[in-house]
Amino acid sequence: MSSAAVDPGHRISALLNAADPSSPVVVYPLGVRDELGVRDELRVRDELGATVPAGGAPTVHPQVLVYGRYALLAPEPGGVGCARCLARRWQALRPADLRDALELGGETAAVGDSPYATRFAADALRALRAAAGTDATDATATIHVLDLETLRVSRVPLVPDGDCTECGTAVPDAATAPELPASPKRAPDSFRTRDAADYPLSTVALVNPICGVLGTGLWPDVTSRTASTVHGVFQVRGGEYLRDMLHGGHADSYARSARLSLLEGLERAAGMRPSGKRTTVVATLDDLGPDALDPRECGVYADEFYQSNRYIKRFAPDRPIPWVWGWSMRDARPILVPEVLVYYHHARVEDRFVQECSNGCASGGSLVEAVYYGLLEAIERDAFMIAWYGRRSLAEIDPHTSRRPETRLMVDRLAMYGYRARFFDTRCTFDIPVVTGVAERIDGGFGTLAFGGGASLDPETAMAAALCEIAADSIPLRGRAGGDEPRLREMVDAYDKVLNLHDHPLLYGLPEMRRHASFLLDSGAAPRSMTETYAGARPAPPLAADLRDDLERCVSTVTAQGFDVVVVDQTRAEQRDLGLHTASVTVPGLLPIDFGWQRQRALHLPRLRTAQRLAGLADHDLRDDEIHRVPHPYP
Repeated sequence: MSSAAVDPGHRISALLNAADPSSPVVVYPLGVRDELGVRDELRVRDELGATVPAGGAPTVHPQVLVYGRYALLAPEPGGVGCARCLARRWQALRPADLRDALELGGETAAVGDSPYATRFAADALRALRAAAGTDATDATATIHVLDLETLRVSRVPLVPDGDCTECGTAVPDAATAPELPASPKRAPDSFRTRDAADYPLSTVALVNPICGVLGTGLWPDVTSRTASTVHGVFQVRGGEYLRDMLHGGHADSYARSARLSLLEGLERAAGMRPSGKRTTVVATLDDLGPDALDPRECGVYADEFYQSNRYIKRFAPDRPIPWVWGWSMRDARPILVPEVLVYYHHARVEDRFVQECSNGCASGGSLVEAVYYGLLEAIERDAFMIAWYGRRSLAEIDPHTSRRPETRLMVDRLAMYGYRARFFDTRCTFDIPVVTGVAERIDGGFGTLAFGGGASLDPETAMAAALCEIAADSIPLRGRAGGDEPRLREMVDAYDKVLNLHDHPLLYGLPEMRRHASFLLDSGAAPRSMTETYAGARPAPPLAADLRDDLERCVSTVTAQGFDVVVVDQTRAEQRDLGLHTASVTVPGLLPIDFGWQRQRALHLPRLRTAQRLAGLADHDLRDDEIHRVPHPYP
């Protein structure tokens, strides 16, 4: 179908070029077709060329993009970004109904000429183009936006799209060893090689309503009583469904929280779908053999799940699936990993034999830092799953013995708002500190329990991470669970109604759910000091001056128990330009966190039954009747 036949920018193009035919302006309409789905570069240019006046070359790039009352000046060719980048970024921010129409619907048709196509608007647009200039940086291009109704002009920066079919830098996925250079630390107990304030983040480039990478904006939670919380959201498509991806920061100032939210948003985007790399291997496990990771080692669902969800295909070793290249740190060799285990919202729903989440996905100022935090997250979640489903009693830690005054002050602040902050030593197989935090409402009222966790070679850092989570979630839990109380109460006796991530922590806002955590909260043993907890037979590990050494210690601790550590570099182009890296770390055999009661892989993995015995914490494997079959409370 010709673009001219449905081009709402045709009259604007004609008016612009009538005044000066010697300097034609190419106008391209947005909202006509799926800009995110177009992959044929030649076809793209042919269609863009359809708006060029007579005599124009079909490969001329569009200079003005129009939709409704807005005209966007595209970047100049040869600079940073391009018109295709702008069109893709613009579409990704449109409302769900418009995106569905463009991305899932059929052909479009104009309902009439644009009411904004006037000579006055055309003169204003031509004058703006003459005055605007390029005004680009090394990382962004400046987009000038003209409101054709009010003639108001605004400017926003455009971050180039690494997946753009015109100027993108995506390369075929390949088997390469990750670069893990020396990473000197600022202090032995400082595991971030750079502070969040040190990254050259541009808030307006990453969140703006025209071409933001991570959504249209950020909003502060002014009701939070424990942190200056800031949230943002963007949408990502998986098959026929658009999913809201939230990101947030929970620091003691809104400016810092905004930066943390953006960093988390970039991490979420990196884990959603491949960017900068094109998947090249589609094959069966039978064909790949030992060169590939068998996803069944990471867990699958019970047969009943696949029988009741017949639109989801279970994994089969003779079924071709996409694979991405990872690196085995145990065996020092490349290994193929099922794409669905690494990029958790890319495949169609029916092709996800499991629904992975962000298990082991982390970011940092180097790939060493990203892998370190990803591996610790996998260890933390594994330890909590063993404790929860194994109904394991854990030693309590007294937070008032923490060396960090900010930890003690936040514990006191929670108490002021009616919550007792409690912490538990959750280590099981590995001698790496893992701390589970629980904020317990002192009067037992609504918003009863909030859980969180942290893992680090430094116990103080592990406790601080757990505290950050429960401090951010506990007080708002009263209102969040209260607003959803009728639905949550249905879950108390019908766990199959626990369907998504938010259901798990919200359920424990109900006072009647506390009894399911009594094995943890009511042991009766007095809390131990930090010093006592991390001394004697299980001391905290020594801390190195280089983060790479800390990472090697963690990897050795895990692989000594027979597990592999598989790393996939997920870094996006937008992150690399900022000095950021993201990695997905998979440890086959450890228990993952899943959300939705029917999707609990941990219940069916051998490790749930054997871990406590192998760690010397029990004299027998866990029997089926000893498993604590209650939805976990993790956020």
